[in-house]
Amino acid sequence: MNRIDGRVSDQVREITITPHIYEYAAGSVLFSLGKTKVLCAVTLAEGVPPFLRGKGSGWLTAEYAMLPVATVARSPRDSTICKRNGRSIEIARMIGRCMRCVTALEALGERTIMIDCDVLQADGSTRCAALCGVQIALDMAVGQWLETGIITQSIIEKRLAAVSVGLLGGEPLLDLSAHEDNQIDTDFNFVLTHDGDIIEIQGTAEAVPVTWEQFDRLRHLALTGTQHIVQTIKQLV
Repeated sequence: MNRIDGRVSDQVREITITPHIYEYAAGSVLFSLGKTKVLCAVTLAEGVPPFLRGKGSGWLTAEYAMLPVATVARSPRDSTICKRNGRSIEIARMIGRCMRCVTALEALGERTIMIDCDVLQADGSTRCAALCGVQIALDMAVGQWLETGIITQSIIEKRLAAVSVGLLGGEPLLDLSAHEDNQIDTDFNFVLTHDGDIIEIQGTAEAVPVTWEQFDRLRHLALTGTQHIVQTIKQLV
């Protein structure tokens, strides 16, 4: 199948990484996946939510937002309409959930890791790009916290990568652009550890049911994609 950007079916878009975007964040990065561009930052705050107070463990939470001109049609800011976007809330919860799965929060003390993801430009797979960027930013932040003595041991237990896959006309495609996502028959987001273990899978059959054989092809494609992302990040960071 000829894709609109000239890629073959099992090819990830070009990845670019610009580190240290924010001076005041412990770790920050501009992560670009093709035309999708996400700013990710990690900071540390004293204190934890009420349900964790006095237990000596830390917490991690995330916020995610699309800037008004991130998409073709401008969207209003949440502050303007006095209402939080439901999709942004869902993705923020996913980011927090996935990152807590790979982080030893009990070694953090009663502090909270704050993750901020702002989509500068959206061309599909924004949540996957955000997760990849957050992992890089967290690595940077942990390095700084260790260097300054804020923590005495690394809190990173595993590292993750995320990629989208889908079926279009029965053909599996890796790393969906917005053009593809808008006409896809089936799409999945795979969040995997660098070793290939599952952290989270999100997916749906939007046109026809997915067979297990098709799902297995998508699974193998996602493994290929995340391993490519992992190796590319290692080369760039």
